[in-house]
This record gives sequence, C-alpha cells and structure tokens, in this order.
Amino acid sequence: MNIAVIPARGGSKRIPHKNIKLFAGKPMLAYSIEAAKQSGLFDHIWVSTDDPHIADVATQWGADIPFMRPEHLSNDTIGTTPVTQHAIEFAIQQGLNPEYCCCIYATAPFLQAHYLQVGMEALKSAKNKDFAFSCTSYAFPIQRSLRLTEQGVEPMFAQYIGKRSQDLEEAYHDAGQFYWGTTAGYLRALPLFSAASIPVVLPRYLVQDIDTMEDWQRAELMYQAYIG
Repeated sequence: MNIAVIPARGGSKRIPHKNIKLFAGKPMLAYSIEAAKQSGLFDHIWVSTDDPHIADVATQWGADIPFMRPEHLSNDTIGTTPVTQHAIEFAIQQGLNPEYCCCIYATAPFLQAHYLQVGMEALKSAKNKDFAFSCTSYAFPIQRSLRLTEQGVEPMFAQYIGKRSQDLEEAYHDAGQFYWGTTAGYLRALPLFSAASIPVVLPRYLVQDIDTMEDWQRAELMYQAYIG
C-alpha cells in the first residue's frame, strides 16, 4: 500500500493563503493532488492541514482529510518529516499497512505524474535505500558565487573563482516537489540528504521555488510557457 501525504499548513506569512491561492486559474494545492491522482500510484491521497478552508479545497479536488493536523505540528518552524511521520502513524492506527509513503509539497505546480512514477520505481528497484526525492542542477557554478560586503564583493570560494565553468563539479539542489520513502525510513527519521537516498533529477524548467510574490509571478510565466 502506498499513501501520499500533502502537508498544507494554514497561516502562510509571505504569501497569504499560498496553498489555496489561485495559480494559473486553479488553487495551488490542486496541482499536487492532480499529479498524485494521475500517477495511479496511491491507495490514499491525504492532505495534512490545520485549516478548514484548505481542507475544503482539498476535498473538492479529490483528496481526503482523515484528520486535522494537531497544534504541535502546525507552527511555522515544523518540518515536513514529523508531519509525514504523524500521517504514517495515523494510518497504522487505522489498521492500514503502508509500505511506501510520498510526501508531496502543496506548492509544486510543475509536479509531473511521470516523475512520481520514476521515483517510485527507483526506490522499489534499489537495495538498501529508503528515500527517492526530486532535485535539479544549479544553472550557474556555485563555486563561483560572490558575497556582498560593506567593502564591495568577494568570492565565497576564492580557490575556484578563476576556474572555468566546465572545470567545476556540477551541483544540485532539492527541487521541493516530492519525497518518496519507505515507511520504516520515515518512522526512523533517517536523514534524507544522505546515502540513504536516490536523486530523481528534474529539468530546471520544471522547478521553481515559490516563497515570494516575485517567485509566484515568475512561476506563472514559466508554467504558461512550458505547460499551460
């Protein structure tokens, strides 16, 4: 059995009502629910929220709300691993026996069902791995990044600043879309960014962090250009 857990806390400060704000004509949360449904991988798609308005939108788009998230998991410092663990523990208490769980971010309009399937297959095929998560490459070598100072600028990594881009190791970052895991791995709180994980590399045009209104506007333009 597989379950999808979509954390969607209320009370977003930088972008009010971010999880249910309309993005390209649909509530942001709807994209994650639709991709989970289209993948055909899940026996249950659960949204973990503390907000009745988010719960209403989630059910309208086909997700289930088996519980309202408890207060101690609803502050703005809590990570998604404890929220996912809580959902798994709830499932077990209900007599369910999920083998795999996928934490899917609620603000991932570029999420594709295909990559959920790729992540699932990679995790099932691997030996001694507990997670498979989305990542993508940086567009510019991070080794040549600069630091702004009162005096001007300085290289963050002086030993690399004179190197050619093609001579530097490519770097990757979390794409913030999905995190497949074995239930055992989640319940043991194994570190995600470690040898326990398999990276699922996405093309950069399918990745956009959305934390500010500038991010939001850029994401809508990207969506219209590549998907919409």
